[in-house]
Amino acid sequence: MDTVRLTMAQALVRFLDRQYVEIDGRENKFVNSVFGVFGHGCVVGVGQALEQGGHGIRFLQGKNEQNMALAATAFAKQKNRLEIIPCVSSIGPGAMNMVTAAGCATANRIPLLLLPGDTFACRQPDPVLQQAEFFQSYSQTVTDAFRGVCHYFDRIERPEQLMTAAIHAMRVLTDPADTGAVCLAMPQDVEGEAYDYPESFLRRRVWHLDRRTPTAAQTARAADIIRKAKRPLLICGGGVRYSMAGDELECFLTQTGIPMAETQAGKGTVPYSHPLNLGGIGVTGGQAANVIARDADAIIAVGTRLSDFTTASKWLFPEDAKVVSVNICSFDAVKMDAEPIICDAREGLKDLREALKGYRYPDHGRVREEKAKWDEIVRKWYAAEDPRGLTQTKALGIINRFMKDTDIAVGSAGSLPGDMQRLFIPGVRDTYHMEYGFSNMGYETNGALGVKLATPDREVYTFFGDGTYLMAHSEMVTCLQEGLRVHFCLFDNSGWGCIENLQNNQGGDTFGTVFRFRDPKTGQLDGDIIPIDYAMSAAGYGLKTYSIRTAEQLAAALEDSLTQDRPVLYDIKVVPGSMTPGYESWWRVGVAEVASEPRIRKAHADMLDHLKSVRLF
Repeated sequence: MDTVRLTMAQALVRFLDRQYVEIDGRENKFVNSVFGVFGHGCVVGVGQALEQGGHGIRFLQGKNEQNMALAATAFAKQKNRLEIIPCVSSIGPGAMNMVTAAGCATANRIPLLLLPGDTFACRQPDPVLQQAEFFQSYSQTVTDAFRGVCHYFDRIERPEQLMTAAIHAMRVLTDPADTGAVCLAMPQDVEGEAYDYPESFLRRRVWHLDRRTPTAAQTARAADIIRKAKRPLLICGGGVRYSMAGDELECFLTQTGIPMAETQAGKGTVPYSHPLNLGGIGVTGGQAANVIARDADAIIAVGTRLSDFTTASKWLFPEDAKVVSVNICSFDAVKMDAEPIICDAREGLKDLREALKGYRYPDHGRVREEKAKWDEIVRKWYAAEDPRGLTQTKALGIINRFMKDTDIAVGSAGSLPGDMQRLFIPGVRDTYHMEYGFSNMGYETNGALGVKLATPDREVYTFFGDGTYLMAHSEMVTCLQEGLRVHFCLFDNSGWGCIENLQNNQGGDTFGTVFRFRDPKTGQLDGDIIPIDYAMSAAGYGLKTYSIRTAEQLAAALEDSLTQDRPVLYDIKVVPGSMTPGYESWWRVGVAEVASEPRIRKAHADMLDHLKSVRLF
């Protein structure tokens, strides 16, 4: 057997450099870059291997471990899971910073490879710097925290263990049904230990993403349910996008006439201009889709997890509505007591379309009526005026209309995802990038870097609030470092506006959700609003910034931004509370059963009333 002597870290880098994925006859190199924040637990291991060369992997310098991992998650999502950026960290806090990002990737079914340093396998210098000791087990380290948020976890305690660990990591990272975060914890002494690795382990390896087709029996059962339905509705989820099934979905709609609604992950797969696209569904959805869904007698869920919040699935769909779930993941396919069709979304739609030849949705009158009503509502929100200043929805509309069809919109948390799901009209396919499986604050600011790295020839606009900026914006500096013009659209409403809105809607007074000074008279955080100049803050990093308080200033800034050669930030001061409300939807939050405030008691009674009509599973 031919072998080559390498350190474990050198073998890992060489292995990653030679991994490819293939789908529909097209091969794609799986790893071209690596993110890293170096510390003593990785700089002389993986850091040395990267610096030494002999590979084709570019090093990207992260500024915060969580934030670079969120950027890597966004990169893989924008690449439709056909390419990843592994993330290298030191031990201790550096490793722990990536746990949140691991949860985000796993919740969204996005491949993310995390390579944290770990404490010494030999235990000779224990306790080493940044090592937490667990009295019940000396073999336990802080990286065990990744076990709860990863689809695959391994600790490489001997250099030869890399071979099975790396193969299984790739198995999960390239599996469309069972993907998410993968963690290979690397004790820092083992990173530098050498082994005679077989050349066969380091060869060029292609992972084939073969499309799984449904069985004839599955297709027949699903077609029978749809044919018997009088008001079926299709829900387009992220799985349609990842299987690149947009064209097939449009053919399905055209042939059958069945209307569709979009999840956050599925939005933009079929253009909103399509007459059967009713727009967003669920708590952040619009009136048209939710009204039609409420009366549907069959739900065709394609590539969606049917999350209770993003589709309002446990309350919105009628109790007697049949659910057909076309999904590559059996875990998701059986949700809502559905008839599961476990297959690739494109193949499932193709076979289902063939089985439904001759079928036609009976009456589009109400579909057209509801869509027309909703279009008028959208126009009003985009033109909304307020004597106090610029509204959030009008600012969003100005940016939406300015963006070209090929420009990409990014979002994740706060009130903006609701406004964008309801109002925003994306351009061509794959230009609406919303992380809403985890609603991870900080994804917007840092994920924009990943999206730009994935599509360097596109303009990327990311939408977020002041709460997100204060929490996580380190990779703005990486955008500057890499010469990437990203448009950071900061909507400053002086607090966590969507949570204040939730708080107030459930009967509570505003408490702890607005950024105010502590009042020495009351001892509470009910003083004046904290005036923060985010434009000045970002300008300190080197970004081109704009301070915006009017629609005219925003329009001028957008025009000027395209003359810049660096990332830009728009510090948009918007009227608090000027976001869109919910439309024909409900979701359960834990309202206090006992409260002195009558409005809270009323909200609890309202919750109990809604629970009479929810689905239990």
